Amino acid sequence: MKYLLIVACAFSVAKEMAATLMDSWKAPAKWTYEQGVVMRGMEGLWERTKDTAYLSYIKKSIDPFIEEDGTIRTYKQQDFNIDNIMPGRILLFLYRQTKEEKYKKAATTLRNQLKEHPRTKAGGFWHKKVYPWQMWLDGLYMGQPFYLDYALTFKEDTTLNDIVRQFVEMEQVSRDKKTGLLYHGYDESRQQQWADKTTGRSPHVWARAMGWYGMALVDVLELFPAKDPRRPILSGILKRLAIAVEKYQDPATGLWWDIVDLPGKGKNYYEASASCMFTYTLAKGVRLGILPAKYKAVARRAYAGILKEFIKKDEQGRTHLHGTVSVSGLGGNPYRDGSFEYYMSEKVVVDDPKGVGAFLQAANEMEMP
Repeated sequence: MKYLLIVACAFSVAKEMAATLMDSWKAPAKWTYEQGVVMRGMEGLWERTKDTAYLSYIKKSIDPFIEEDGTIRTYKQQDFNIDNIMPGRILLFLYRQTKEEKYKKAATTLRNQLKEHPRTKAGGFWHKKVYPWQMWLDGLYMGQPFYLDYALTFKEDTTLNDIVRQFVEMEQVSRDKKTGLLYHGYDESRQQQWADKTTGRSPHVWARAMGWYGMALVDVLELFPAKDPRRPILSGILKRLAIAVEKYQDPATGLWWDIVDLPGKGKNYYEASASCMFTYTLAKGVRLGILPAKYKAVARRAYAGILKEFIKKDEQGRTHLHGTVSVSGLGGNPYRDGSFEYYMSEKVVVDDPKGVGAFLQAANEMEMP
């Protein structure tokens, strides 16, 4: 009975969150993964409810960027930024719903970036051109689900080896065998100040980075051919990830700390977007028949914590998500050194699109029978 109450509440909160978003969120001025994450949440709501308002909102949000010839306004392939690939999933969704060629052409524009995207010597996609020789956990979510979706939609089956390789390489270079946790970034060159000179890893386990990685795995596994002999490789990675995620879930709240393996240290805090992402990952992994059923209970505890700790209403009755860190990265200018102090210095905000998008996706998953 308790679970049924949570589910009923989750459905209404998901719709209320979407209503707040549709009423007040200002679409970005440039092509960005943040919009893609939000639209994936809206896509899930449309899939569940078939309410055309959600489909219309997605189309209205994406259309200002898409030219008839497939040009994407503000997008620059020469930046070779893996983040810019992520909204391509929405282009493929809109193409399937509308059959409008402009969406297919725009998706092909992004696919062409991957054909030339710079790689590590081991074959992993760089996170960005301005971050040479680096792979970040975030990048797997930004690139791989679109890569596979496009490949299956347009019969590029030869790319499946490359898609699997990206996950294998990321796990090999970033996973701590003792804890099972994955470090935020990896520098193959070992030249970055934040990179360990022996392993190339960044110093800390950032929750949202692991969340991106988990979401990438289940989204790819949802599409990956069921009888393909490479599928168990990805399933194995997800199972190892789930073990570590459960181990570091806070027993009191069901949530996860921003720096996962340092609970209660200094300014460390429960982080909303990562908690939503882990909820989504575990619940979907169970639904796909990959993770044992016990992980659904882990997801339920997490979701109850999210509703209790992060979901709040304002005086007008609108629903908001608190507790999302706005951004965390490595390197750049000003330089981000990957220290604990750095992660704690980034602002925690309300209704960050990455958090809201992740919340909607988690809510959609938790509502399924």
